[in-house]
Amino acid sequence: MHLGSVYLIVRDFNKSISFYEKLLEMPVSSQNMERFAQFEFDGKNISIMNGYFDARNPNLTVRKGKYIEEFDNLVAIVEAENTHKFVLNLWTENLEQERDRIKQLNLSEQLTSIKYINNVSPYYYFQLTDPDGNVIEITGPYSPRRGEFDK
Repeated sequence: MHLGSVYLIVRDFNKSISFYEKLLEMPVSSQNMERFAQFEFDGKNISIMNGYFDARNPNLTVRKGKYIEEFDNLVAIVEAENTHKFVLNLWTENLEQERDRIKQLNLSEQLTSIKYINNVSPYYYFQLTDPDGNVIEITGPYSPRRGEFDK
């Protein structure tokens, strides 16, 4: 088995594309109307799927096989409460510089400071949310200031 893509089913397709283009510093790699867009990373993809497209354009979608509400009702999925059980993790070469860049872009009202955790191995990270409330964790090398995590 191989990872092909991670799908994010979104409420506002264009807003989400704009958010991820700025966050990832890359344009959409490919797009299918306003239904689906993807950002490719060496054969792996983060895909943006418009949760309303199929319902608003039934003449453009052909489905075969048994309809299963839990998987196939994209409107219900996109309108469901975000429980934060999914985290998109990205890695950067310079954590402090990346956080400063994202802060200057004013991409998210939910942007944490740099944090530290040590369970199996130590690492530094910060978090933010996308327009649908999905949590994004960004990790990478960081040199803390003296006493920064002493509290």
